[in-house]
Formats: sequence, C-alpha cells, structure tokens
Amino acid sequence: MAFLWRLMASIIFLDQPVGAGFSYSRTPLNKTTDANEVNIIYEFLQKWLSKHPQYLSNPFYATGSSYAGMIVPALVDKISEGNYICCNPPINIQGYVLGNPMTHYDIEQNSRIPFAHGMSLISDELYTSMKRFCKGNYFNVDPSNTKCLELVEEFHLCIDDLNIYNPLIPDCEDPADTQNISPDCYYYKYHLEERWANTESVRKALHIKKGSKREWVRFNRRIPYDQDIKSNSIPYHMKNSLNGYRSLIFSGDHDMALPSIGTQAWINSLNYSITHDWKPWMINNQIAGYARTYSNKMTFATVKGCGHTPEYLPEETSVVFKMWLSGQLL
Repeated sequence: MAFLWRLMASIIFLDQPVGAGFSYSRTPLNKTTDANEVNIIYEFLQKWLSKHPQYLSNPFYATGSSYAGMIVPALVDKISEGNYICCNPPINIQGYVLGNPMTHYDIEQNSRIPFAHGMSLISDELYTSMKRFCKGNYFNVDPSNTKCLELVEEFHLCIDDLNIYNPLIPDCEDPADTQNISPDCYYYKYHLEERWANTESVRKALHIKKGSKREWVRFNRRIPYDQDIKSNSIPYHMKNSLNGYRSLIFSGDHDMALPSIGTQAWINSLNYSITHDWKPWMINNQIAGYARTYSNKMTFATVKGCGHTPEYLPEETSVVFKMWLSGQLL
C-alpha cells in the first residue's frame, strides 16, 4: 500500500508516538499525551523542513488512520497556527487525509450495533429490542437498566468471535501477538514483517543508528500514554474547515471497530451542506465504493469490502487517494 501511495506523492513516514517503530528518545520516556505528540510532530516537521528547505513550497498533507483521527486534525490546526508565528518556516499545509479515523468514540462504539444488524450479524428482533431498551447507548449502560445489559450480552455472544477489524477474515489470532501467529493466519504477514524489519541489512538500509533501538515491534503496547483529546476531535475538524483546508475521510465498509456509519454520523454533525451527493466511484468500470462531498471541502468515501486499515485493499485505497489528491471528483 505504501508503495502505491508514494507513486503519487513524496511521503515522510513517521513512527509515532515516540518509542513506536524505530523511533527512540535519548532520555527516559515519560508518559506522553495526544497534545504532546502533536507538539512533537510539529517540531519534527519544522526541523526537517529547515534541513531540507527545497521542499518548503511543496503542498503538504497530513495523513493517518485509526487512532490518528485524534492526532492529525489537531496537527493541522497546530501547523495552521504556527504559520503565523514569526521566524517559523511556514509549512504549505493544504489539507489532510484520514482512513477509518477514531473521532468521537461514543458515536463510533454505538454505531457497531446498527452496523452488525446491517451486516446480518444480529437478528431483527435483537436489534429492535436494543434500540427500544438501550435508546442508542449500548456501551455506557446505566447499571439499573438490566434489560439493556441483557441485550448487550446477547449482542456480544453473536459478534465476539468475529474479527472486529474485518468480519470477512477469520479472527485467528491477536494481530499484536506476532510471536504466536500461525502461518495459516491472515496476520502471519505481521510476524514476517517484524522479522524483515529486524534484519541487519534492512536496519542498515534505513540508516537506523546502532544502539538506538534493540528491535522493531509492530505494536508497542509498553509506551505510557494518556488520551487527553478525550476521544472527540470534531472541534478540530470544524476549525480546519473554517480555515479552508481540504480533507478526505475514507472508511472501509467492513470495519466494525470504527464503522463507516459512525464516521458519517460525526461528519453530519458538522452541519455542512452537500455539494455532490452520494454516488459510486469506479475502478475499471466496477463499483469500488461510494462518496459524498461537502461544502467545507470535505470528501467522505467508502471502500467496498475493505476493513479497518488500507492494507486490506491497498489498490482501491490508493486509487481513492490519487483521485482526491489530483482534484478529481470521486
């Protein structure tokens, strides 16, 4: 997927937060936060562009997926504000791209129930009862609402053995536990990825400083982290819209972790008018997803059959990116 995207744009890949991937700190890592990470990324961009001033005039887009929905909109706002500060080299920020982004976790969690119903993972009767007794709140249930709690338990019996990131793929292993993944599992490639990244030839090709990082870990759970944006980055989207930045929000329509209907719900809460209504976008005369464009220069697109991250359908997601980046209407 990264290979396909870099055919269309020069990409800086950033391991974030500090401690992830090959990134490291010369001092002991203290607990970091969303806001702190935004400041660190901004500082990195300033220093990188100062060392490579030939790229200052290039259009710049911030991108990310999943939890980056908490970071990228705030980063765009930080860059926008920083461009008005004396002596900072201005970053030519034009917009941002987010895939299946966490944005308002309550909305997105609660959207898993209508998603499961729409995918025929739960019965009509269970869905109707959950709507009646839970009234749209399925995850922070009042303990006195025993009927809702019973129904939520029944819901989990139906879906807990599914792969929440893409129900079409067997939930064979924990994707983060790469050391114990069977070769028959879809996620075995993550184990191979770690083996590849930790070979001496790869580390040398990537110019990894000797002694800086003992090993590359795909999913580092040991980084102390505080989620201080409070699982609601909608205000940053509003500010970025007011500042005129373009945005592409795309969702794999088979993601149950952060369902596309939840993403549409928070986008609708921005109350921007629709400039180009819901329609299919195509690859080789086949429907590859659906898209809608809003007056705040935001485009929402689904990727048909894709899961939580672009890797599930790399060609399709790269086409979405290419079309949007070139200014084509999806």
